[in-house]
Amino acid sequence: MGCAYPKMYKIRQIINSERIEDLRFEIFKQLDLIGMKNLIKPNSRICITAGSRGITNIDRITKYVCDYVKSLGAIPFIVPSMGSHGGATDEGQRQILKKLGITEETMGCQIISSMETVQLENASNGAPVYFDKNAFYSDGIIVVNRIKPHTDFLAENESGIVKMVSVGLGKEKGATAMHGYDLAITIPLAFKTASYRAPIIAGLGIVENSKDETYIIQGVKPEDFLKEDARLLKVAIEQVPRLPYDDVDLLIVKEMGKMYSGTGVDTKVIGRIRVQGVPEPEAPFVNKLVILRLSPDSCGNALGIGLADITTKELVDSIDYDSMYKNLIATTYLERGKIPPYFETEKSAIDTAFKTLGKIKSVDAKVMIIENTLHISELTVSESIYKEIKNEVELIEEIPEWSFDLNGKILI
Repeated sequence: MGCAYPKMYKIRQIINSERIEDLRFEIFKQLDLIGMKNLIKPNSRICITAGSRGITNIDRITKYVCDYVKSLGAIPFIVPSMGSHGGATDEGQRQILKKLGITEETMGCQIISSMETVQLENASNGAPVYFDKNAFYSDGIIVVNRIKPHTDFLAENESGIVKMVSVGLGKEKGATAMHGYDLAITIPLAFKTASYRAPIIAGLGIVENSKDETYIIQGVKPEDFLKEDARLLKVAIEQVPRLPYDDVDLLIVKEMGKMYSGTGVDTKVIGRIRVQGVPEPEAPFVNKLVILRLSPDSCGNALGIGLADITTKELVDSIDYDSMYKNLIATTYLERGKIPPYFETEKSAIDTAFKTLGKIKSVDAKVMIIENTLHISELTVSESIYKEIKNEVELIEEIPEWSFDLNGKILI
């Protein structure tokens, strides 16, 4: 026997849709404004960073930075700047970039993927600081990253160009070292050490709007990294998509993965952090969380699956445990790698979740279904939620009945 499912409504949140239309023009303008024409010399080797996140337009943004460097007669090359991701291997990190559309063919320049690092002086709190060897010995480094709230801590500098220097360019050794200390304190301290020694010449800070479109691209001088990273974080926080209702009986996330969040699912969206000593967010409150699939682009890394209450056999079977555990150990947050109860089909996983809601009848449950935690401008909500928020959202369609295919995969 299946559940008596609630009536559902597909809705669109009313959010900021302002975006940059001409990315190439904006990137060239921003790099000009911070004096790159005078700093980058012909035939110099300029390193451009590339992370593991699914940043909108990251392939085009990276390509245009390469084009800018070439326009000045210099030689760009790309370095994967993603800590321990990709199984902490040269090829694993190269494959992550490939899935993001960043290859030597598409970028028109060399990608140098290596886990070799240079150990710099310790940060002022004693944390060891490591730096990608190829980037360190380049003639200049342009740090390119999206700025957004971090999933684990609150600080002036969270995820962005400062963290990419402290953690991303530190490779596995650097990421592991950073997570052994208080990240909120150590990331800016490690940045100060690295920026003093490494030839960082510029940053490009990216902020996305609530529809995950490119909203701001800001050129940043090295001496302004900390200040501008903090300023842009405040802008990014205002743009972060949120669930339209704070009290949820059942949240169904169709897909998790590293391109959506470092934790596979954004902790700020699901309202769960699960780090010892860090308080849980006051909102949203999600009673039961079901995660159905792992994105193929996550290369088997299901870090964050431990945040779910229930999952599927398909997801568990797709995990590359070596890759996930290397990343998990580097973060030190082992709870996030624990496998929750899993079921043969998506339908059986969802039905089980409904059964665990206690006295709440399934037809009356407050349910949300989202594709992933990055793209939540459009989502599906149950009737009990829709009645509360209908004046604040746009209705796309009513879904009177739930449907599944012959393999139990959800079709709404």
